[in-house]
Amino acid sequence: MTVLFDLLITGGLLIDGTGAPALRGDLAIQDGKIAARGNLTGARAARTIDAAGFCVTPGFLDIHRHADAALFRPGFGECELCQGLTTIVNGNCGMSPFPVSGEYAAAIGAYLQPVTGSFPRAYESFADYAASVPALPLNIGQLAGGGTLRASVAGFSPDLTDEQLRALHARLESALADGVLGVSLGLGYAPECFYTTEQLIDALAPLRGSGIPLTVHMRQEGSGVVAALEEMLTVARALQTPLEISHLKAIGRVNWRAAVPQMLAMMESAREDGVDVACDVYPYTAGSTQLIHVLPPECQTGGLEQLSERLGDAAFRAQLRERMQTGEDFENISLLAGWENIRIAALAGAEDQKYVGQSIAALAEKEGKDPFDALFDLLAREHCAVTMIDEIACEDDLEAILRDGHSSIISDSIYPGSGLCHPRVYGTFVRAIERYVRERGVLTLEEAVAKMTGLPAGRLGLRTKGKLIPGLDADILLFRPEALHERDSYADPAEFAEGMETVLVAGVPVLEDGAITGAKPGKILKR
Repeated sequence: MTVLFDLLITGGLLIDGTGAPALRGDLAIQDGKIAARGNLTGARAARTIDAAGFCVTPGFLDIHRHADAALFRPGFGECELCQGLTTIVNGNCGMSPFPVSGEYAAAIGAYLQPVTGSFPRAYESFADYAASVPALPLNIGQLAGGGTLRASVAGFSPDLTDEQLRALHARLESALADGVLGVSLGLGYAPECFYTTEQLIDALAPLRGSGIPLTVHMRQEGSGVVAALEEMLTVARALQTPLEISHLKAIGRVNWRAAVPQMLAMMESAREDGVDVACDVYPYTAGSTQLIHVLPPECQTGGLEQLSERLGDAAFRAQLRERMQTGEDFENISLLAGWENIRIAALAGAEDQKYVGQSIAALAEKEGKDPFDALFDLLAREHCAVTMIDEIACEDDLEAILRDGHSSIISDSIYPGSGLCHPRVYGTFVRAIERYVRERGVLTLEEAVAKMTGLPAGRLGLRTKGKLIPGLDADILLFRPEALHERDSYADPAEFAEGMETVLVAGVPVLEDGAITGAKPGKILKR
């Protein structure tokens, strides 16, 4: 008796997510899973999609996004589906929306806001957060943020008592039991910047030997980036756990074309010694994060409200200015990139909206101040809740990382909720193919697809995602590579990508003929 499948996809060019050469063939889908693959002539299904002329790939995964709060907003998922995303992972860079309760809840919320936007409420645990997530058209994974974990027990203090460390361990163990996919660190941000290497290893003790991945925004990505990577390799060896270096780069012309090749070689050597380490990269030379990230991280002691108050103190400003004019012991973006390459992307105050899209250099000129005073005054007025876009990296380094066989493609999208977002929110995964496969030939199509599917799925233990293999989830894309086009720009970033024909999540069409269907089959993914 002939099996009747739910769906047949026939005659497509199958790119399976492993990096293997594409092969023409058919796919059968049953009960949300890939049921069969190959020449399925004679098979029957309730519905058939003729994929002749189309590539058929696994749905793309973005394992580094900051949509923790954005997913509660109306219309969430549309810009993600238009670039082929079927799974995203939030809670990166040490910033997760849990555990948040008690005396530090307001300070944590204020700290997260420039990156994630505002949350409907505070969440005591991953279980609490997951139960609150609405129905969505794509899958959501979550990391436990090391910064939120520490802030939940000690606020933004540079010190951590033994009792607080035990409380941190208990909250980390609770998140792991609830099924987070891993733990993220943001060592360039408070309060994690206050850890020594030994203290960090102690804080992460529940991970030791667990196989649960650790994803890391390193202590800095400027002139100390090589030392920062060495620190994380030390941590990975001590904990015997997989390590993912987030958004690898070297900031500043003085570091370009030198630090990245050295770091790629260091990671290869570490793998030969048995360390499970890989990295990811976004396909842009500009980044985006909190504007306070241009300041020395230790100035965030006590949280953003205290920092906002101290920025009114002449002596404190003089100390900051001196550190920022010469300091190489932190990620000194203003020194390495220049004020003209640091642009205001989002802020809340009505008075300062006119500066959105402007550089700090332009702000200083318009206010008749030097850049330091213009920066300090803006941060004080806005209570430090300002997002920036900064032009910091080098195209040659970016392409070297893309070529590395152990790098995944990610977006690092942030969702401040107002102002200008970075175009990577709307365009990353289409751009990877349009620019780095079609235009520049840095990657083959099979390599690019693997870096957005099978490779990142493997890094976070998502065993049912990322490959066109029978038994795995039917998260599937149909597209013509030549039709993919990133429409957004830094000046006009909120433009949907073009060219994605069909997107299936668990076998359900969520985008069909290039249009959103409204179906919401997405799931919360747990380890």
